[in-house]
Amino acid sequence: MSTSDDDENGLDGGLFNEPADFYEPEKQPTFASHRLTKGDELTLRLVGHNPLWGHHLWNAGRTLATYLEDNASTLLQGKCVLELGAGAGLPSIVCAMLGAKQVIVTDYPDADLIENLQYNIDHCSQLPQPRNIITNGFLWGADTIPLIARLPDSIESFDLLILADLLFNHSEHAKLLATVQKTLSRETGAQALVFFTPYRPWLLQKDLAFFDLVRSGGLEVEKIFEHVMEKVMFEEDPGDELLRRTVFGYRLTWPKS
Repeated sequence: MSTSDDDENGLDGGLFNEPADFYEPEKQPTFASHRLTKGDELTLRLVGHNPLWGHHLWNAGRTLATYLEDNASTLLQGKCVLELGAGAGLPSIVCAMLGAKQVIVTDYPDADLIENLQYNIDHCSQLPQPRNIITNGFLWGADTIPLIARLPDSIESFDLLILADLLFNHSEHAKLLATVQKTLSRETGAQALVFFTPYRPWLLQKDLAFFDLVRSGGLEVEKIFEHVMEKVMFEEDPGDELLRRTVFGYRLTWPKS
């Protein structure tokens, strides 16, 4: 994970850039496993490298997948689910496995990212037939009509939104909120789950500023979860180790009318 304040935009100042005619060998995909609470193991392919960090299976995604398992009867059964910035798609695959009506799993419309999501769906034997999960490239803040159009039975919004380890991208908070506002159902029980780890603890307040923006946008925010992982993802990174091992979970809902 990038460690300097300047790295918020993925920049390192260019000090150690390779010459213009240097081509680094393409990194090959890797695989990561995740054990479900019932004992089954899922194997997911990760892209070889991606500037949007899709080459990791993040702690918030793992933890949120377990949370969804534990609460499947209320959160997933018969629900329409949208995941933003899905990476390898673990939480979405769990939703599809455990009774969701329809899952739309999205990430930045990069060919490698979307193809990799489709690979993980195609190679997951635990998913039901016919498939109830669809991949879609999507830019936060963009028109959501193409996403809504992929829902069945003329449904026009989602019961559950999944946002796992997305808050580090501070410049995109407003676009992320706009997508939540456009897609989250106003029906009772509809919610967006936002799980994250402050991998750069000195920027925690900027991560948390997302929730101030959410409140100003008319939604309610409730902290529902906190879990300390056994170890950090990036051992060499600086900053408070306890924070870098902690996954925080929040629920966003529309106010009750």
